[in-house]
Amino acid sequence: MSSPCRPPKRRVTPEPPAGLRGDRGDRGDRGADHGAGEMRLAKYLAHSGVASRRAAEAIVRSGRVRVGGEVVRDPARGVEPGADEVLVDGSPVSPEATEVWLLNKPAGVVSTAREPGSRPAVVELVESPARLYPVGRLDADSTGLILLTNDGALANRLTHPRYEVPKTYRARLAEPANRRQLEALAGGVQLEDGPTAPAEARRLGGTEIELVIREGRNHQVRRMVEAVGNEVRQLRRVRFGSLELGELAPGRSRRLSDDEIARLWKDAGGE
Repeated sequence: MSSPCRPPKRRVTPEPPAGLRGDRGDRGDRGADHGAGEMRLAKYLAHSGVASRRAAEAIVRSGRVRVGGEVVRDPARGVEPGADEVLVDGSPVSPEATEVWLLNKPAGVVSTAREPGSRPAVVELVESPARLYPVGRLDADSTGLILLTNDGALANRLTHPRYEVPKTYRARLAEPANRRQLEALAGGVQLEDGPTAPAEARRLGGTEIELVIREGRNHQVRRMVEAVGNEVRQLRRVRFGSLELGELAPGRSRRLSDDEIARLWKDAGGE
């Protein structure tokens, strides 16, 4: 399934769930639709699109939530998706099914869920009613593979440096990379926020190189190349874990299959 590249419609996106705001908790929870048993009530409400985790806790404490007909004021109360009836202000709520999309991000599109300026955001290029958020970021001028999901636990796994999920970039440089530069990139270079981890670097021909990193710092590839005395002119991500961009055209997206999502969990050290 894909969506064409066309002028996006602006939409207002609520505050992201806690797992997609950078929280490192619940990394082992594989989302509401994996049937993992009980879930804390506040988290259940966040996955249902009611509010962010923190706001959901306040909603519960205010007495606006009923579970099985009983008013519950404890945000940590366990509920079982699909079994317990949960009402907020008298209306039933249930978690969204997990969605993961692969998008070929064009230049000029920002990797955020909301963009207060005039530039479009990546979520506006995917036709889905789910509350999607980007997994990591690409610079506005960078292109290529970016994932969007409503599963905060998976997003955390894929972006946390502990799990070392590889990301492959192809960069066109100002000058052809020499052997010293490639060796330096592969061995790790010193940046203002500390040395980078070892990477994989190879020349593809002309001024183009391929770089595989397992970190996710801001503007990392561009800063690494600058640190070895060169400059990135064009940057495209072509692979994220086991997923390849392939022939997907700029601005187009496709929803991942269950098998592809399972492979991503394996990439991030899951079962």
